[in-house]
Amino acid sequence: MKLFLTVVAVAAVWGGCVAAVVAISDDGDASVAVTVGADAAAPAVEPAHQPEVEAEVDTEPTDPPKVPGPTYPIAKVEEGKQVTLYDRPRGAPIERVGDTTEFGSERNFWIQRSRGAWFGVPAPELPNGALAWIRYDPERLAIYETSYYIVADISKRQLELRFGRRTLERFAVTVGAPGSPTPPGTYAVTDGLVGRGLGPYYGCCVLALTGHQPNLPSDWLGGDRIAVHGTPGAVGLAASAGCLRATDKDMVSLFARVPLGAPVFIRS
Repeated sequence: MKLFLTVVAVAAVWGGCVAAVVAISDDGDASVAVTVGADAAAPAVEPAHQPEVEAEVDTEPTDPPKVPGPTYPIAKVEEGKQVTLYDRPRGAPIERVGDTTEFGSERNFWIQRSRGAWFGVPAPELPNGALAWIRYDPERLAIYETSYYIVADISKRQLELRFGRRTLERFAVTVGAPGSPTPPGTYAVTDGLVGRGLGPYYGCCVLALTGHQPNLPSDWLGGDRIAVHGTPGAVGLAASAGCLRATDKDMVSLFARVPLGAPVFIRS
């Protein structure tokens, strides 16, 4: 999913025929190789004859190296499946949701809490600060972990991409204006979207979050979901309707690495 989002984001910025390869090392660093134009596909080369050599191959599986620092469990809804959101473990049902979000992304939940077979997850169907609860079912949910997460500081107008204990990126962002401040809280990434299809004000790309803006400007015509997105304008200001705005260059870097479901901590 991250590779798809990276390729789309680069194509949205530069257009044309694009081939992109994203290489991500065990410590979270990423490199992006991009070829533009008709030469994106290289001709096949017939390999030279090599003598057959018998070699002993270790077929024992090996565990990936442990990343120092926090990791976060993610629950992905399996293709074609649905899960029910509850207000508490064994509580009242809130809503039944499918394997994709309202914007068409694969549905991934950050498991912020667990209680037996129940997972407490941030979800856009609930107000800021509330958790929906889903029951673990191996036929409906695939569980994995990520070491990527985002920390944003409203007062510093700064965003950090972290990987375990490492800070991979740190850059300036525009935050909410005084009349529509960015709501601090704990959220998760729900969608990765191409900003070009949403309008020029969203830059190259958008990471939509589970959070909502309770203080929308009176002339605002859009929805109340908050996001981290690109911008054609300046950054480092207090001028948005509540979203965090970054340069397109920084947004492409986030797209290459941040998975759906990753936690986002916005501090005042």
